[in-house]
Amino acid sequence: MVTYRIDRRSGVATYVQIVQQTKQALRLGLLEPGDKLPTAREVVEATAINPNTVLKAYRELEREGLVEARRGLGTFVRRTLGTAPADSPLREELDAWARSARAAGLDHEDVAALFASVLDTHFPKGDQ
Repeated sequence: MVTYRIDRRSGVATYVQIVQQTKQALRLGLLEPGDKLPTAREVVEATAINPNTVLKAYRELEREGLVEARRGLGTFVRRTLGTAPADSPLREELDAWARSARAAGLDHEDVAALFASVLDTHFPKGDQ
């Protein structure tokens, strides 16, 4: 099951954070078709956000065809994204790189900017 972490200082809408984290879990294989998402109540209890925010995120995921709501049962994953499992050797390499970056004194924002720059070089927008 996915656990949502809300960053209130990020400037990203809360429902968008839930959508993004769900998609990340789908890409990494942490959520698979048939898996049940946490109920709105469970997310509210864990994050202290408005239940309507959770429902808005789940509706967005449903609109994109990633999940389906089953009345009285919950919200379930319909399909997955990507092919990068959480246990990929590439993840291990990236983990080692992140440890090196931290040891070099880079903070989260520095690493994110550096990674985004490299990512944009190798995966330009529109090359999907």
